[in-house]
Amino acid sequence: MTSTLSFQHVHEDAKEPNPAYGLILLHGTGANQHDLLPLASQTAPGKPLISPLGKIREQGQPRWFKRERPGVFDENDLKQQAQNLATFLQNASATYDDLHPNHLVAMGFSNGANIAAALLLLHPTILRGAVLLRPMLPIEPETTPDLTDVPIYIAAGKHDQLVPHESIHRLIEILQKARADVTTNWAPAGHTLTPDEITNIEAWSHANESHLAKPRKPQR
Repeated sequence: MTSTLSFQHVHEDAKEPNPAYGLILLHGTGANQHDLLPLASQTAPGKPLISPLGKIREQGQPRWFKRERPGVFDENDLKQQAQNLATFLQNASATYDDLHPNHLVAMGFSNGANIAAALLLLHPTILRGAVLLRPMLPIEPETTPDLTDVPIYIAAGKHDQLVPHESIHRLIEILQKARADVTTNWAPAGHTLTPDEITNIEAWSHANESHLAKPRKPQR
C-alpha cells in the first residue's frame, strides 16, 4: 500500500504483458478491499488492479457514501465521495505504472456498483468501462454526461428485493442517453451473483478486451 494515496487499498501488479486495462474494484456494504479479488481473478485474470476500502461507516460496516435509509442516498455526501474517489484514481494512475489513466475499468458490487455509476455520471472521463453488479441509480445528473465509446455491463437480479427495478431501468436509460455501450443481463436471482453470471461477466470482459485497450473516441 502506498501511504500517499488517500484510501487504504490493495494493489496487484499485472500478471500478463501489456494488459489492455486495469481494474478498480469497489466492494459492497460490509465488505472490504479483499472481497472482490477472487471475482476479478475469475473474470479478468492477469489484469493489474487496485481495490480501495470505502471510508464511510454505517453501524461499523464500510461503504462508499452515506444514506438516509436503504435506497435513499445523501446526495451531497455522494457527490463528495465520488470526487474523493476520482481524485484517488487519478493519483493511483500516477503512482502505479500499470494503471493507465485512460484504461481503468470499474467492477463494483451493490454499493460499490453505485459509486462506480456515480463516477460515470459525475466524472465521465475517469473510467474506460464498468461492470456494475446489482446497481441502482445513485443520482440524477444535472446534465447528461458524454459516455460515448464506454462499454458498461450491468448484472441485475430479477428477484432482487434490495434494488427497485425502476431504479435500474432509469440508470440504463441515462447511460444509453449518454451514448454508452450498455449490456444488461437480468438473471433469475436475488442480490447474490450466480455462477452463470460470473461466466457471462468473463465472456463480456474477454469480448471487450481489444475495445478497452483503445483510447476513447473524442467527446462531442
